[in-house]
Amino acid sequence: MTQLQSVAWADGAVLVLDQRLLPQQEVVNRYTTVADVAESIRSMQVRGAPAIGCTAAYGMALVATHTPAQQGHELLPALAAARTQLDASRPTAVNLFWATRRMYEFAVAQQQLHIDAFRLAMQREAQAIFDEDLAMCQSIGRHGEPLIPARGRVLTHCNAGGLATAGYGTALGPIYRAHELGRQIHVYVDETRPYLQGARLTAFELQRAGVPLTLITDNMAAYFMGQGLVDCIIVGADRIAANGDVANKIGTYGLAVLAHAHGIPMYVAAPTSTIDMRISDGSMIPIEERSSDEVTMIGGRRIAPEGVTAAHPAFDVTPARLISGIICERGVIRPPYTSSLADLMQE
Repeated sequence: MTQLQSVAWADGAVLVLDQRLLPQQEVVNRYTTVADVAESIRSMQVRGAPAIGCTAAYGMALVATHTPAQQGHELLPALAAARTQLDASRPTAVNLFWATRRMYEFAVAQQQLHIDAFRLAMQREAQAIFDEDLAMCQSIGRHGEPLIPARGRVLTHCNAGGLATAGYGTALGPIYRAHELGRQIHVYVDETRPYLQGARLTAFELQRAGVPLTLITDNMAAYFMGQGLVDCIIVGADRIAANGDVANKIGTYGLAVLAHAHGIPMYVAAPTSTIDMRISDGSMIPIEERSSDEVTMIGGRRIAPEGVTAAHPAFDVTPARLISGIICERGVIRPPYTSSLADLMQE
């Protein structure tokens, strides 16, 4: 596993870089059961919609890898159960459900195979999902790089880089591409309370890549916009509705409102697997409510008085009208999204 590869498959096991421990420790956990893979997703050892999808695909492959069955069709009930278990780990990121559905439908199509061939086919399909995601991220980088203005001062929120994907990243893809081309860019990184993905992960990634950055608290964003120090905002997405409404890490909606007030373009970078045409708008996206402790405590230390509870919606929904463009592996999608997304997905 490379240093910034969040998940991998090796010797019949799923390897997960435990992102809860970054940047202080780089620990890779090895899992051979679906239950453990589901827990790694639920507990945010692995996070980021594309990376979650890749991890779930490998989790489905585990069922075929560790089984006494002799024919592929014998595994369909176990695969259906694994799909249910993995899908229950986190409710918002649609890539998770996309990956488990793809793996299950592939298994149904290959069920006539003897177990050895079936096992290999399932492993290859999971790896194909990983490889496709990496290629999509690199394509997003190529399509998104021209959107970064000449001065190249970009604000990003949460972590949508290599750690949140198979590699390279979605929101960070255009930034990495610009840096590789030798452009003079600077990234303002929201720390992203309460889980601090920006401070712990995005700053970690960009620093390693040699990309100039400044870490700011979430409530500094308006100040830097007002000072004329932000040229564009690029964020990732966990689900995009058919009308272009976007669910992303909590705080994204606020950034979009601020960007609109300051006349700053707000871009969303995500692969087409994040687009959910089955839901008409953002009101239908389930929002995960995480533990109050993740707000009242930081690094195991309580920062709020004992007995105080906190709300913790992990995501919010940004209305399509506040989004300047959606960068995917096929290009930049522009409003009106109801028609442009429908055309894109029909292709």
